[in-house]
Amino acid sequence: MKQFDVPVFYKSPIISTVKDARQTLDPRKKDFSPSVIDFGPVRFKIARHFGFCYGVENAIEIAYEALDEHPDKRIFLLSEMIHNPDVNEDLQERGIRFLRTTQGEQLIPFDELTPEDIVLIPAFGTTLEVEQELQERGIDTETYDTTCPFVEKVWRKSSQIGDDDYSIIVHGKRYHEETRATFSHAKEEGPVVVIRDMEEAEKLAQVIRGEKDADFFYSYFEDRYSEGFDPGTDLRRLGVVNQTTMLASETEAIAGHLRQAMIDRYGEADVQEHFADTSDTLCYATNENQNATLELLDSGGDLGIIVGGYNSSNTSHLVELCEAHMPTYFIRGAGKFDGPAEIRHFDLHQKAEVTTDNWFPADDTPVDVVLTSGASCPDALLDEVIRDILAWYPDAKPVDEALEPFEDAEEED
Repeated sequence: MKQFDVPVFYKSPIISTVKDARQTLDPRKKDFSPSVIDFGPVRFKIARHFGFCYGVENAIEIAYEALDEHPDKRIFLLSEMIHNPDVNEDLQERGIRFLRTTQGEQLIPFDELTPEDIVLIPAFGTTLEVEQELQERGIDTETYDTTCPFVEKVWRKSSQIGDDDYSIIVHGKRYHEETRATFSHAKEEGPVVVIRDMEEAEKLAQVIRGEKDADFFYSYFEDRYSEGFDPGTDLRRLGVVNQTTMLASETEAIAGHLRQAMIDRYGEADVQEHFADTSDTLCYATNENQNATLELLDSGGDLGIIVGGYNSSNTSHLVELCEAHMPTYFIRGAGKFDGPAEIRHFDLHQKAEVTTDNWFPADDTPVDVVLTSGASCPDALLDEVIRDILAWYPDAKPVDEALEPFEDAEEED
């Protein structure tokens, strides 16, 4: 796989050593068991796969190339490059300005752009409408388009099934940047509906089976279907694609549920005429990270720390998985805790940062800390978490000593 030129300050001595050792010993990535860094009184159990994925590294490389190649030009990002505040803040400090928020709210009017300006398309992609609007102003939308190749794969699959006269069901969050972009591309090829979860999949299944009528569909799925969508005809043939950061297992379950609804309505023998196989649109990185997190959780731990941007969809799903097994703290970085006495972390249910006291059982040694991060999180942030927690243990092994098993493994191989 291609190696990207990611700025060195996003990398990390501790995590890089662990990742390099695992890559050496398991180059085909078949072993999903966690890595354990044993410092004595505290042990960090690290997921086999986490952190920057292919699409994120590609986007970061292109963004910093644009800065290097055009020091005298104005450079804009259509919106956040990725959902990580550290990366976005660093780009802003270097002079890149954001045209819109992640919700699509305009920060800088497109009318202020000139053909001489550089505009970067983020890893999530963008809508055809925005792309056209930029092109009408003479903006080059291709040279610095950082759209993830796996997002583009979903668009191609949407086009394929639309061309085959299937409607396109998108499993995603309707107003997430990626889903807005996918919806825009897909509706050019066929009728589209966005569904968020299994509950909404069941509502759609009820319409497919004839248990709910068109009025119910239009009311329940308001603002989530393409113009002119007719549930009476457009739900006879369909295929499911997804926002690449959703839980792969949930996408598969939703697809299976809707396929069964087709069988209920039209019979097993004709199911292929009514349901398209789209399983190959699942993002490999999201899938690997989620599977690695599940195996990490199966290994047990006293608490979980998930690091990433609070608006990161893939990170939020890792938090959901971890919460089902142990006390879990979703943080942007080490600066969110003040020793073992207090931590400020994001609560997915309240959608706000909250404070928890006495969160870390420092006296119950050894403490097993489950640690991972989302696909847009720099490894350097995990290093900071590890080093800050180690500072609470004066008798902990030095970092070099704790990393010796990983360095030895590389040498032996």
